[in-house]
Amino acid sequence: MYTTLSGREPASGIIENAKHIVKTMKRAPHLAIILMGNDSASELYVRKKIQKAESIGMLATLFRLDGNASESELLGLVKRLNMDTSIDGFIVQSPLPKHIDYPRVVEAIDPGKDVDGWTSTNMGRMFLGISETFMPATPMGIIKMLDYYKVDIAGKDVTIIGRGNVVGKPLAFMLLERSATITICHSRTGNLAEHTKKADILISAAGKPHLVKADMVREGAYVIDVGTGNIGGKTVGDVDFENVIKKAHCSPVPGGVGPMTVAMLISNVIEAALRRL
Repeated sequence: MYTTLSGREPASGIIENAKHIVKTMKRAPHLAIILMGNDSASELYVRKKIQKAESIGMLATLFRLDGNASESELLGLVKRLNMDTSIDGFIVQSPLPKHIDYPRVVEAIDPGKDVDGWTSTNMGRMFLGISETFMPATPMGIIKMLDYYKVDIAGKDVTIIGRGNVVGKPLAFMLLERSATITICHSRTGNLAEHTKKADILISAAGKPHLVKADMVREGAYVIDVGTGNIGGKTVGDVDFENVIKKAHCSPVPGGVGPMTVAMLISNVIEAALRRL
């Protein structure tokens, strides 16, 4: 009765379009990824991004740093990639070791190569509605997913769990631009279920496995799960999918937002390369 909001189908369409664009370009777009340390989840995400980029004819280069490397070493590598004319865009894979000031590292990235869309320059351009900006991949992927499943955003009550700079805040703005009414919940929100039950669209980016139970969701709502966690060795999201899907449309983990994030990153790299032609 309710739809599993898979991200694989809409992502496939975006990737196929990207493949056609790459074929028409004089040179292959080049993505670089900085990976610091040996976080197993990060290793998996980076591998998927590189495989997807290479599958459509893009170039992808991985730069590894030891988890004990200094912040100055990381910043030095960022500076080198900023100046490397062969690289169109790059990302610094998160999370970083605790001794690294992540905002400082992000701010060191050339906004023209910031294909994650996380620098204050690109965030500011987004808020001001300036067209030449890179939209953060995960929030934009969520918007594209809702569009794919023909979810009318205008006038809807949307509750977002999570106020982070990567998902919650930029996503709230994007939805506001589409005329939604936004509620943002976080760790200090009292009676979370009171807010989630009212939502036509519920998006959870809290990173807490099975935080959202079926009794917290309105019948027939659209539920987007951005979280990733582990229960008994199994990868799960913020949402108790098996029970929530019985009363609402819901995205799975894995296979939901993840493929959309990769697809939007690929799109941003192609856009960066096109701007440099």
